[in-house]
Amino acid sequence: MKFVWTPKKAATAISAYMVGLFFIYPYINMLLTSLKPHGELYSSPTKRLPQSWQFDNYIEVWSKAPIAKFLTASIVVSICATLLVLIVSVPAAYYVARNRFRGRSAFLLLVLATQMFSPTALIIGIFREVKFFGLLDTWLALIIVNAGFNLAFAVWLLSGFFASVPVEIEEAAMVDGCTRFSALRRIVLPVTLPGLVTAVIFTFVATWNEFTVALTVVSSPARQPISTGITTFVGQYDVAWEYLFTTTAIAIIPVVILFISIEKYLVGGLTAGSVK
Repeated sequence: MKFVWTPKKAATAISAYMVGLFFIYPYINMLLTSLKPHGELYSSPTKRLPQSWQFDNYIEVWSKAPIAKFLTASIVVSICATLLVLIVSVPAAYYVARNRFRGRSAFLLLVLATQMFSPTALIIGIFREVKFFGLLDTWLALIIVNAGFNLAFAVWLLSGFFASVPVEIEEAAMVDGCTRFSALRRIVLPVTLPGLVTAVIFTFVATWNEFTVALTVVSSPARQPISTGITTFVGQYDVAWEYLFTTTAIAIIPVVILFISIEKYLVGGLTAGSVK
């Protein structure tokens, strides 16, 4: 069937491209700025494209700050927080989906309502609690706090996916000799894989980008994640914009790789969630 452009289709396509350009422009500007020499950043009038392409910025930045340590901290904290969220949220969401207990709807609303509280509003209480348990300046503190902030969303999301799986399938598996845990592991989890991937990507990205708690709880450069490590290039009287944007560009690479590797599952999870 031949595709025919109509005014409505053309307007939709143009609008989509404009929205896409609006969101991608900051990244383009970041990449172009990261390739400018320091003196060119303050030239007047400002040039959009670098007059002297400074690709050496991506080499020099590794000697200006411990970028490798920042990335290691972010990767370890993000992966561990994501695993902790999955370990806790899967059984919790499964129980909520399979048991019609009194107050179930109110419980889910309460779980979702906890997402209204930002780390900034709770930072004093978080700091005191972390200090009380002697976890200041540790990755463990970041892992626990980030897992706590993302757990409610994961439970709410996964409970919807688990509820969409007919209970008769599990009952048939248990008749064939499966235990409840085996039915969950062999049947429910594979069927709801898009939902699990959606929970993983949201938790990982939220932990990777978290700034306030990391800035408050972690002080030593060796344990700082990349989100706070970027501030190394912000001085009292000057900002090394070329290195700051270079580090930011490096910081988004792991997240981009994660998105590309699980894109098909993520799209499936978001699409399934939109019709629940």
